[in-house]
Amino acid sequence: MADITPAMVKELRVMTDAGMMDCKNALVACEGNMDEAVKYLREKGIAKAAKKADREAKEGIVATIVDGKDGIIYEINCETDFCAKGDKFKNLVAEIGAALKASDVTTVEAAQGVAINGTTVEKYLAEQCAAIGENMKFRKFGRYTMGGEGTLASYIHMGGKVGVLLHVSCGNAATAANAEFLAMCKDLTLHIAACAPKSVDSSSLDPAFVAEEQEIAKAQLLAEGKPEALLEKILPGKLKALYKQSCLMSQEFVKDPSISVEKLVAETGKKLGDTIKVESFYRYQLGA
Repeated sequence: MADITPAMVKELRVMTDAGMMDCKNALVACEGNMDEAVKYLREKGIAKAAKKADREAKEGIVATIVDGKDGIIYEINCETDFCAKGDKFKNLVAEIGAALKASDVTTVEAAQGVAINGTTVEKYLAEQCAAIGENMKFRKFGRYTMGGEGTLASYIHMGGKVGVLLHVSCGNAATAANAEFLAMCKDLTLHIAACAPKSVDSSSLDPAFVAEEQEIAKAQLLAEGKPEALLEKILPGKLKALYKQSCLMSQEFVKDPSISVEKLVAETGKKLGDTIKVESFYRYQLGA
């Protein structure tokens, strides 16, 4: 077995722009032969993929897969809308999605290491960059594995430009199977896609976001000439408006602005004789 030195790895990296470990593995596989190692990386698609890595990948697809009480949402990017609409890319997204769904990973970092076709998702995607001819990135991943009764509802808007995965719980199995309950959950996914709430309610809203918005509101009020002594009386109203804009349960329901989402959920629960709760959601917008 050839002695692979750091200098050799560095030289191959300069020649191909491939990663250090990929270069080392190529040299080991080719017993230190530099030319063969370059060919090896090119055949694997790794060298070409690395050269494309500085090109921006802003297009792509947001996808969801829901099967009973387990669901995933993920985003894979490519460079052009033309590629995103092509069968090769769509098939790749579906292939990766199937591997992710069959796993039990919950983070994008863990998802990169999921096994697929004898390698990992991260490496497989890099290899496919050469086959498809564009830089591609696995950008986001989320998963809900539901305990108890309820449903996981999903919605994909504009062919993968926006995706939503929603978890709604209830008290009994009859509610979970009820057509009206399921229709409400589907409507909520449409609402989330259209209105882009940041959280379910004020308790789950990012405190840093709230603090920043309060500082902005305070600066605006002072610029308008409002006395600082009155700010404590005015700011709670600004905060309420922020919740109405940013929190799902406080928003006006998109299909009937006369009621809030909170009221919609409460009225549906009352009608079905059950307690319904929106637990959480993912909303991915392509490139955002």
